[in-house]
Amino acid sequence: MGRSGGRDDFEWVYTDQPHTERRKEILAKYPEIKKLMGPDPRMKWVVSLMVLTQLVACYLVKDLSWKWLFFWAYAFGGCVNHSMTLAIHDIAHNVAFGNKMAKWNRYFGMFANLPIGFPYATSFKKYHIDHHRYLAGDKLDPDLPTELEGRFFNSPLRKVVWLVLQPLFYITRPLLANPKPVSQMELVNVAVQLAYNFLIYSLWGAKPLVYMIGGTVLATGLHPISGHFLAEHYMYARGHDTVSYYGPLNWITFNVGYHMEHHDFPSIPGSKLPLVKTIASEYYDNLPYHSSWFLVLWDFVFKEELGPFARVKRTYKANPPGGAVMR
Repeated sequence: MGRSGGRDDFEWVYTDQPHTERRKEILAKYPEIKKLMGPDPRMKWVVSLMVLTQLVACYLVKDLSWKWLFFWAYAFGGCVNHSMTLAIHDIAHNVAFGNKMAKWNRYFGMFANLPIGFPYATSFKKYHIDHHRYLAGDKLDPDLPTELEGRFFNSPLRKVVWLVLQPLFYITRPLLANPKPVSQMELVNVAVQLAYNFLIYSLWGAKPLVYMIGGTVLATGLHPISGHFLAEHYMYARGHDTVSYYGPLNWITFNVGYHMEHHDFPSIPGSKLPLVKTIASEYYDNLPYHSSWFLVLWDFVFKEELGPFARVKRTYKANPPGGAVMR
């Protein structure tokens, strides 16, 4: 370990991320786990049903009062949209159609993006690769909070504000840490999303559009499901890069809570990650884990040692042929 983390700085380490070595050990001992890799044939149907559900909801809310519109956006539509962002997370790993049909996954990600209102699926894929390749990497992992976030949002009230603004920080961090050129597929994503938003507005007016976009903002901010943003990589257990959550909300979030298992095997669909834990149980049973995302949020706000700085951070040295080595 290096410099102390907590409220004054990140927890600097000078070791490689643990997932690489554990993956090698598990595959050597349990080669049958390789059979879990590959596409999830049910995913396209589940996601399509979710998109259809939100389309029907847009019709149903068109005549609601604004009070009830925001209630349902937070309590229902936002939950579906947040779940859809986690479907997009899985799709970014090509688990909808497999690696051989990579472009189909990109287009399907755009389809899953429709109810969310913001065109982000293709950009997420581009930056999320770095999150896995350079986990906790200084100026390389787009998931790491900025130093400004760590120094300012360090009291209970400010941390609540930080949680409310989480969607904004989540979008802007990659652009500040390691910006990449805009791709043609990203422009297609924007065009498709704007066309869909315009269609919804043309059919049923502004309220369904507010329901979509407002639900996304509300449910990715101060919302029980948003506990996963903190549970995955914040140091509730000192020195651990990644921690899993084994609670009931995994049922509606594509098992994103099995995050230790996901980083060990990112090509395995979320639907099969519990099998990884079952097969290689001795590698996970003794590691820290969460059982409540609500408690994760509560502790983050009220425990002094938790805040945006409560993250492991390491320095990588780029390796041109591929991958990275530690400096």
